[in-house]
Amino acid sequence: MSITNKGDNLDRYLLGRQLMVLILVFLINFCGDPIKDATLWGLPQWFTDIFFYIGFAMILFTCMVGQLNTQVNASLYMIDYVNNYVALLTFWVAMGIECSGILHICYVVKAIVIAIAARAFKSNEEARSCCGSIFYWFRVLFSFSLLTFSFVVTFAALIEGKTEMWEGVPNFAAIFIFFVMLIIVGLLEGMQIAFFAVAKLHESERGVNSNKFAKLTCDVLYNKRDGLNLPGFMIGRQLCVVSCYFFIAHFTTQKVEEGDSNVLNLPDAVQAFLNTGLCGALLTTVFGSVSWQLVADAFPFAFLSTPLTYIMLRICLLLEATGICNGAWVLASIHKNLAGFQDDDIHIGTAEERAAQRRKDGAGRDNDLFALTGADGLKSV
Repeated sequence: MSITNKGDNLDRYLLGRQLMVLILVFLINFCGDPIKDATLWGLPQWFTDIFFYIGFAMILFTCMVGQLNTQVNASLYMIDYVNNYVALLTFWVAMGIECSGILHICYVVKAIVIAIAARAFKSNEEARSCCGSIFYWFRVLFSFSLLTFSFVVTFAALIEGKTEMWEGVPNFAAIFIFFVMLIIVGLLEGMQIAFFAVAKLHESERGVNSNKFAKLTCDVLYNKRDGLNLPGFMIGRQLCVVSCYFFIAHFTTQKVEEGDSNVLNLPDAVQAFLNTGLCGALLTTVFGSVSWQLVADAFPFAFLSTPLTYIMLRICLLLEATGICNGAWVLASIHKNLAGFQDDDIHIGTAEERAAQRRKDGAGRDNDLFALTGADGLKSV
């Protein structure tokens, strides 16, 4: 945690993590793509098409096993959840992705958004040295070049019909659906940021009276069901986002049939890399995730004021109400018992105990937590 909270490392981790998540989803789609005309247990063709050919089974599996159940435990048992080598490895992999410069174009987007919002740029680190600035802008140029290449080859593959898009879908329709999916993902990513930003404000400070849809959105989120609509939205949102990720993976993962020429006549080695879908993951991270999050952070009220926000909120709440992802709670309970997660209060005391301790010694107290080596050693953090 000392490394995570040093300087701007948390922002770096979050940026690298976003691409890491997209890469994993695209690889899951690549590995779980069913064989053409495959059958299973004699199930009806319509059932096989929905759950395997379209990928609904993989979507539910990824959503509940890979995301929702871990998010439940991470939100309830924060200390135990990060106190292991898996979390440490994940952190350093995400930091390595950010350090590589693949996503440095996002920092330029951030600077543009901050300038438009007339905000002061904030950083927890000292100004970069001359060498540091040269290295930084080199990575920005590298990121921009890689993003441009990814866009060109992906768009060319869509035009040429050399992707894993489902049969029967025209090329122009695939291009249109691809951009629609990017917009939906971006809207959902931005809504999450905007909703939590506005949730911190008093109702009188939200300034929603001047806009009909902002008022409707806030009323549904914060005043209905005793505030449970906000976590309900997060569950429904996760299912929507994962679904869009898998659909985008289908649209952007390239597939060249035997005997056909490569996309843009690129070498076979390059085509083999493009077939993994990683270019699509990069496009989705920048255009469908990070950019929208930055805009929502700068203009949360603008996000609340659009009819699309209200419509997507209702759709997410409807999906959550169906209970289709309730299996995540069972999986979270099993994971919690197997891992032996304990409440944070056991490690650091309740809020009242911490306040009393601060009054007693005039400072925050050190807390003993299990080291990464397990119960054999304790360390003070």
